[in-house]
Amino acid sequence: MALFPAFHGISTEKEDNSPKEPEWLSNQSFRTGDALSLHHIALEKAKEAVEGASREPSDKSVGSISEAENEDENDSGRQKKRKKKDKKKKHKKHKRKGGDGDDSATVYPSDLRRKKKEAQRQEAPVEVERQGRFRWLDDLRSAADGFFCVDRKADSANWQYKSLYRGDVARYRRKGSSSLGLNPRSQAVSWDEPGQAKKRADRRPQRYYSSQARQLLRSDALPSHPPPPGGSTLDPGTCFIPLPSQQEHEANAKGQASLVNPLGVYDAGTALWLEGKGRAAAQEKGGEEEGKEEDVAAVRIMARMEEFNRRVRENPKDTQGWLEFIHFQDELASSGAAFGGGGGETDAEHRRMSTRAVLEKKLAVAERAVENNPGCVALQLARLAVCRDLWEPAALLKEWKKLVFLHPNSAPLWRRYLLFCQGHFASFSVGKAGAAYGKCLSTLAACADGSMLSHPALPGAEEDLLDLFLQQCHFLRQAGHSEKAVCLFQGLIDFTFFKPDSVKKLTTRQQVDFFEPFWDSGEPRVGERLARGWKAWMLQQERGGWLVPSEPDDDDDDEGDDEEVKNKTLPKWRIWLDVETSREANHWLPWRPDKSKGQSEEDCDDPERQVLFDDIGPSMIRVTRPDLQLHLLCSFLQFLGLPVLTPASTHLRSLLLDDLSLLQDQRDPERPLTSFHLPSPGISAVGHTTVLGVPCKQAGLCKDGEEFVQNVLLQISPQLPAEDRAVLSLSWLQYEKLKVLRSVRSRNKKRLRTQGKRSKRLAKRLLKEPENRGRLDLWREYAHLEWLLGNLEEARKVFDTALGLGVARGLKDPALCQLCLLYAQLEMEEAWQAGEGRSLAGTSPATSPAVHILTKLAEEATYTPFSGQVAPVAILKARKSYEQAVEACLAGLETGRFKKAQHVAGLVGCYSLFQYLTVGVDAANVIYRQARERLDQQASMTLQNSGVDSSSANANSSSANAISISITADCEALAVQQAALLRHHTNTSVFPLGHLRGALTSALTHFSMSAPLWHLYLQAEARYHSAGRARRFFHSVMKGGQSVVPHLFAIWAEQGRKELLDSVQRSGGLADILPTLPENGLSNRIRSLFEAATAKEEGAQCPLLWRMYLKFTASEGNMERAKGIFYKALQNVPWAKGLYMDAVLLFPDAVSEFLDLMTEKELRLRAPMEEVEILMED
Repeated sequence: MALFPAFHGISTEKEDNSPKEPEWLSNQSFRTGDALSLHHIALEKAKEAVEGASREPSDKSVGSISEAENEDENDSGRQKKRKKKDKKKKHKKHKRKGGDGDDSATVYPSDLRRKKKEAQRQEAPVEVERQGRFRWLDDLRSAADGFFCVDRKADSANWQYKSLYRGDVARYRRKGSSSLGLNPRSQAVSWDEPGQAKKRADRRPQRYYSSQARQLLRSDALPSHPPPPGGSTLDPGTCFIPLPSQQEHEANAKGQASLVNPLGVYDAGTALWLEGKGRAAAQEKGGEEEGKEEDVAAVRIMARMEEFNRRVRENPKDTQGWLEFIHFQDELASSGAAFGGGGGETDAEHRRMSTRAVLEKKLAVAERAVENNPGCVALQLARLAVCRDLWEPAALLKEWKKLVFLHPNSAPLWRRYLLFCQGHFASFSVGKAGAAYGKCLSTLAACADGSMLSHPALPGAEEDLLDLFLQQCHFLRQAGHSEKAVCLFQGLIDFTFFKPDSVKKLTTRQQVDFFEPFWDSGEPRVGERLARGWKAWMLQQERGGWLVPSEPDDDDDDEGDDEEVKNKTLPKWRIWLDVETSREANHWLPWRPDKSKGQSEEDCDDPERQVLFDDIGPSMIRVTRPDLQLHLLCSFLQFLGLPVLTPASTHLRSLLLDDLSLLQDQRDPERPLTSFHLPSPGISAVGHTTVLGVPCKQAGLCKDGEEFVQNVLLQISPQLPAEDRAVLSLSWLQYEKLKVLRSVRSRNKKRLRTQGKRSKRLAKRLLKEPENRGRLDLWREYAHLEWLLGNLEEARKVFDTALGLGVARGLKDPALCQLCLLYAQLEMEEAWQAGEGRSLAGTSPATSPAVHILTKLAEEATYTPFSGQVAPVAILKARKSYEQAVEACLAGLETGRFKKAQHVAGLVGCYSLFQYLTVGVDAANVIYRQARERLDQQASMTLQNSGVDSSSANANSSSANAISISITADCEALAVQQAALLRHHTNTSVFPLGHLRGALTSALTHFSMSAPLWHLYLQAEARYHSAGRARRFFHSVMKGGQSVVPHLFAIWAEQGRKELLDSVQRSGGLADILPTLPENGLSNRIRSLFEAATAKEEGAQCPLLWRMYLKFTASEGNMERAKGIFYKALQNVPWAKGLYMDAVLLFPDAVSEFLDLMTEKELRLRAPMEEVEILMED
C-alpha cells in the first residue's frame, strides 16, 4: 500500500514494471474497501440534501426564469451578475440538478445552449484561445478547456485612470508602503485597508538628535549587559555575553511544537500563518516592548517629580529642596514627561509646549516656596528671576524695590538688584543705575556701623561693601564715565587713609557730611599735584587755612595743539571713532580748574568732565581692616593698568572681562619658561577702551596719566606699613617692566630705548631708598628688566649682587627662592638658544650656570659667581638639602606652623628645576605632582575648618580664608611652572606628549580660570588636526563649572582652527593644502558655543563674550544676523560702551542710531557728531 492512498490504483497498475518500494513508503493499516464504503455513504447524504432543497417554494423559480432570460439577452452581463451573487447561483444549480428527472421540470433555452457549447469544447483540442475573450473559471468544466487567452484589445481605463480597477486587484494584508517601479519622489501607492477598527501609528526610527535620544542621554545609565539568552543569570564579573549552543540555536530556529506544527519543522513565520495570525501582531507586541524601553527615562523623571513633591510636602522649610524643585522644571520640560504627560507624546506635542507655560509653572512653585519661607532671600531671588520674562518692567522694578526694602542688610540681594538695574535694557540708564549703587552702599554702610537698628550687619559685610564699590567703579569705566570712577577712588582713598581723628567715631553718614566741604573746597586730591589729604586740610582749617602758592607750570599745555582729525578724507563715522578713542585715552582724568592760571569751572569745554560731590557722596564707605585697605589700593592700581597680585572677586570676574588680551597668546618663543610671569587679567585699564581686536597704541597711559600714577604711589606710601609699601613698590616696578615688554613686542627700537631709560631710572631710584636696599623682589625685577633690554652682563651683575646680599638666608627665604628660580630659568633659556635648541635635561650639570645658582642657594654660604665648574659633591649635598627643606615646608603647612604659603612655589620650583637639570624630566615631574597634591589637600582642609569655625570667630574665619587663597595661588603657580617645563622639554627632545596633557588636564580641572594654563593646553593640542579630545575636555570643564573663562577659550580654539582652514583654502597652493585636513561645520559649532555660553548667567553678563559673538557673526558675512546679535547683547549688557563702538565699526550706516541710543541711555559720549562735523570743516 502506498503512502498516499488516493493514488493507490495508479501505483498498483505500474507495480509490475517498477521496483519494489521500501516498507516505510507503504501504509499497511489502510484498506481500499473501507475507503470506498465511506465514499458511497457521503454521496448518499449529499443526494438527500439536494432532494430536500428541491422542495422549496416555487416563487424563487420565477426569479430564476427572469434572470435566465436576461442572461440569454446579454451573456456578459449574466456572467458578472452571477459572480456577485455566488450563493444564489449555487443554490439554483442544485435545484436544476434535482429536477432533471422530474417531468414537470422546466427546460430553459440557456441550458440547451450551454450544453451545446460544452459538447463542442469537448470535441475541440486543448489550445490557447486567441480571440481575446475572457471566461470565468466556473464556466470551465473539463481540463480540455483553454485556461489562457491572448488579449489584444487595449483597456482604455488603464490609460485614463493610471491604475487597474480596484475590483481586479486581489486584496491582502500588507506591511509597509514601498512599491517597485515607482518614483519615490513623485509617485506613491496608498495601501489603506478599509474596515480597520484602530490604526496604529508606525514608529519612525529615532535619530540621535530626537527627543527620546536626548532624554536617554539625560537619564541615568542603563545596565551595560542585556539579559542573556535562555533566561540565565549573568555573572557580574563576566566581560562578555555567552552565546547559545548549536543545539539550542537549531531548536529556536525550527520553532516549538504546537497543534499546527506537531513535528516542529516550521519556522515562526509559517507557524503564525497556519494559525491565521501573520506577523503584524508579533510586530505590534515588539513595538510595545520597544515603547516600554523608551519610557524608562520618562518613568524616572516622573519618579523624581514625585520625590520632590513628597520632599517639599513633608518639609516645607527645606529651602534647598524648593530651589532644586524650581530648577527641575526646566529638566522636566525638556523631557517627554512634561506636565504630567507620558513618554508617548510626539515631537510635535513637545514643540507646542511653550516657554511661557514652563515659566508659569516655575513661578507657581516659587510662589508656593516663598509662601512657606517668607524670610528666605534665595527663594525670593529665584522667584524674581522667573518673573523677569513674565512681568512688565514697571511691576518687576516695584517688586525689586519692595524686596530690598524688606531685606536692606543682605549684600547678595543688593548685588542681584544692581545687576537687574544695569542689565535691564527697558529701564536702564547710567543715572538710574548710579543712584541705585549709591542707595545700596549707603544702606549697607548704615547697617554696618549700627545706625540702622532694625537690621544688624551680616557676617562679611565689610568685604561685600568693598566688592560692591569696586563693581560700581568698573561699571562707570565700561560706560565711559572714567572721570566719575577715578573720583570715586580718589574720594574713598581720602576718606580711608587721610581721615581726621576727630571724626573716626562718628557714623558713616556723619563722616560723609564732614567730608563734603573738603571735596568742594577745590583742594588738590589724591593723585594731583601738592595734594595733602583731608586730614591736613581740616587741621589747617582749624588754624585758619592756608594759601596755595602759585607755582610756574613747567610743562607746556600742548593738549589743544594736536589736531584730532589727521585725515579728513576718511568717512565721517571713521573720524568719529578715531576722535572718540583718542579722547577716551587722554581725557579720562576729571577736569579741575587751575587757580594759578585763573581758571574757573566755567572754563571747562566739556561739563561731563567735572564731577560733583553728589555723584560720589552716597558711595563713601568705611574700610577699617588693613587687608581690605591694601585690597582697595591694589584694585585702584589695577584700575589704572598696573599688574597686581590681588585677584578680582569670583562674582565680579565675568562683569569685568572686556579685554581680548586675555585670550591672545602672549608667549615669547625665545622665553618659554619666563613668559607667564605677568599674565593679562582680561580687564581693560582706564583709557584703553578701544574697538575689539584693535591694540592700544600706547605702552602705558598718557602723559598726565603717568604723572597721576606716580603721584598716587608717592602720596599713599607714607600712610602704609612697610610690608604694604613693598607691595606697592613691587607693583610699580612690574608696571615699568610690562611697558618695556610691550615695547619689545612692538619692534619699535626708539620707543624701547626711551622706555628702557625711564624704567631703569625708576628702578635705581627705588633701590636707593634705605628700606628697599634689602628687598630681593625689587632686585629681581630690576635684573629681569635689564635682561629684557638685552643687557645680559649688566643683568648678571645685578643678580650676583642680590645673591651676595641674601644667599646666606638659605632656602627659608621665599624672595631668595623666587630670585634664584628666575635667574636659573633665564640662564636655561640662554643656554638653550646658544645650543641651537638642544635639551639641557640631565646633560653635563657640572658645567651649567643654572645648576651653580641652585646649588649655591642650597649651600646657604657666601655666593660666588659661576667659574665654569660645579663640584659633584656639592650637587649631592644640594639635593639632600632641597629634599629636607621641601618636606619641612609642606609638613609645616599641614600642621599649621606656617601662616603663609607664599614661599612654597619658589622652593618647589627650585628643587624641580634642579632635578630636571641633574637627573631628568621624570624626577622634576614627580616633585611637582606630589607637592600639588599635598597643597590641594591642605587648601581643602583649611576651607573646611574655616567653615566650621566661621560662626564662632569671624576674624579667624577670614584669616583661614586668606591662607587658603594663598595656598591655592601657590598651587596654581606650581601647575604653570610644571606645564611650562614639560612644554619646553617636549619641544626640545623626544618626549611623550601624554605627560604634558595629563598635567594640564588635572590642573585645569581645579583652576579653570587660569589663562596661562589654557594657553599651554591650546598649544599642546594644536599639534593634532583632530580636535575631538580637546572638545570633550572643554565640554567636561564647562559642564562642571559656572565660570565663563573655559567658554571663551573653547571659542577661541575653534576660531583659530577655522582661521587656519580658511587661510589654507584661500592660498590655493598644493603644498599648503596637503598638511591640513579639511573640516566642516566649524561655523555652526562656534555659533553653538556662543549660544551655550550666553545662556548661562555668567556668560550673559560678560561684555567680552558678546563683543566676540558680534564680531564673529559679522565676519561670516551675515550682517542682518549680526545686527540681531547686537540688539540681543543690549538686552544683557546695555552699559558696555565698547559694544556700541564695535557696532559703529561693523554697521557704519546706522552710526546716528547708535549715537542716539548712547545719548538716551546716558553713556559717555565725548565727541558728538556735530562737533566732529565742525572739526572736519576746520
